[in-house]
Amino acid sequence: MEQALNNDQAITRGSLYGTAAESTYSGITSFMRRRYSRDLAGVDVVVSGVPFDTATSNRPGARFGPRGIRAASVQSAWARHWPWTFDPFDQLAVIDYGDCSFDHGQPDTVPASIQRHAEHILGAGCAMLTLGGDHFITYPLLKAHARVHGPLSLIHFDAHSDTWPDEGCQRIDHGTMFYHAAREGLVAPERSVQIGLRTTNDDTLGFQVLDARQVHRRGVDAIIEAIRARVGDHPVYLTFDIDCLDPAFAPGTGTPVCGGLSTVQALEILGGLRGINLIGMDVVEVAPAYDSAEITSLAAAALAMEMLCLYAVAKDARTPVDR
Repeated sequence: MEQALNNDQAITRGSLYGTAAESTYSGITSFMRRRYSRDLAGVDVVVSGVPFDTATSNRPGARFGPRGIRAASVQSAWARHWPWTFDPFDQLAVIDYGDCSFDHGQPDTVPASIQRHAEHILGAGCAMLTLGGDHFITYPLLKAHARVHGPLSLIHFDAHSDTWPDEGCQRIDHGTMFYHAAREGLVAPERSVQIGLRTTNDDTLGFQVLDARQVHRRGVDAIIEAIRARVGDHPVYLTFDIDCLDPAFAPGTGTPVCGGLSTVQALEILGGLRGINLIGMDVVEVAPAYDSAEITSLAAAALAMEMLCLYAVAKDARTPVDR
């Protein structure tokens, strides 16, 4: 009887805290087996999906990313996230809120729907871990977060700058969001950084760029130091486009580019950022239809867990942080 009660924790879980094992190959696949809920009372972090991919410029399919990341996450939901020495779910009350609702048949209304979704969650005093969806979704998310926290420092992992000019237009495009975010003051480029870039855009708009070759040549420790120096103690929004990883490590994405980071490099860089003032985060551009053996979705789930650990440290300075 006790074993049965431990099954399907996405709906049977009593407490929002803690980690408990159940079969990794069955059951309801909420993110890391967290409770599915729309009740925001007492919640620290809301995990939600934004299954939107009509802003893509190459292969579609990231609308299935939230589902894919959730399914992959349960493979490691049975124990504390390695190599951290504390369980973020002991520190944070985390729910899976499900997905943002919007009308795909009215694309012009989608950005406002995403922003309202975020404003509702942030207005309840919760932080957000968002699963994409294509990278455009970060733009309305930034609008909602900037309303609460003011101009943000952006830590942006990607193969692409996403700052291509969009003068006099407001494209729903996953390559122009940070052009608008910088122009509108949602992010402060002078205290923001982009990591892993390997496509051509000569105008940096003032963002610091640590491209993929710098990561490979300078090494993880130097990149961590540069990121920390850039963002200081300012409020940070962290966005990770999975195509920052080389296609060997993340084939399941819409715009893969050779020469990227390894999964190990990305995880080590994130882990080295403990202590940053993290206030919001997302993982985007996972397109499971192009994946192989779920390796892209698994990487995304692991990166999302690193972000939750970083957020736990940011929320409570007394949290043990040895790795």
